[in-house]
Amino acid sequence: MKKAFYGKRFLITAGPVWVPIDSVRVLTNIFGGKLGYVIAQEAVKLGAEVTLLMGPGRVQFVGNEKFKVIKYRTFSDIYKLMKNEISTKKYDVIIHSAAIPDYVPVKVFNGKIKSGKKDLTIRFKKTFKIVDRIKKWDKDVLLVKFKLEVGKSKKQLLSIAHESMLKSHADIIVANEFGDVIDGHLAYICGSGEPIKCYGKDGVAKNLLSMIRLKI
Repeated sequence: MKKAFYGKRFLITAGPVWVPIDSVRVLTNIFGGKLGYVIAQEAVKLGAEVTLLMGPGRVQFVGNEKFKVIKYRTFSDIYKLMKNEISTKKYDVIIHSAAIPDYVPVKVFNGKIKSGKKDLTIRFKKTFKIVDRIKKWDKDVLLVKFKLEVGKSKKQLLSIAHESMLKSHADIIVANEFGDVIDGHLAYICGSGEPIKCYGKDGVAKNLLSMIRLKI
């Protein structure tokens, strides 16, 4: 399996997405992008040509990565990058692990919201699902989706993940329960057969790439 992906092109998304509320403040989430970074490293070892779209997380790049890194910040940034990359270049595999926001403000305030207000109300609108558009941009690409749930049993998690995979026409989905992510990063990788249970970012990366190898 050493060069199993020789000649194959991977697009990987990772990290959080900033949601600006004014010119200097943003909302974000707790995810740092490390899993996507680890997957990119492992894919390169197996011969893949990798482009990593990385959000403003906590990954420290060492400077000698053997893959291309394109950084983004906002929902608009990552949407435009993904649409351009997938529509204009031919990728074999897309691994969409970035933590995309479900809501953004209806209006972003110009400048800085003044302090001293007794209360502040910000109205939000729902974003569209970028992952649901990927197969429309390239119907032949192998798509890996990630699904995170909170407070769900294993049975509930896997049922939700299966429906989510079908909705996005994904080929593989990585299902996580939030408590398990915090405590050792337990995940279930689901494709066409029985889910694969794995632990740790390295374990997820290696098992995911093994499943991908069987599908391309």
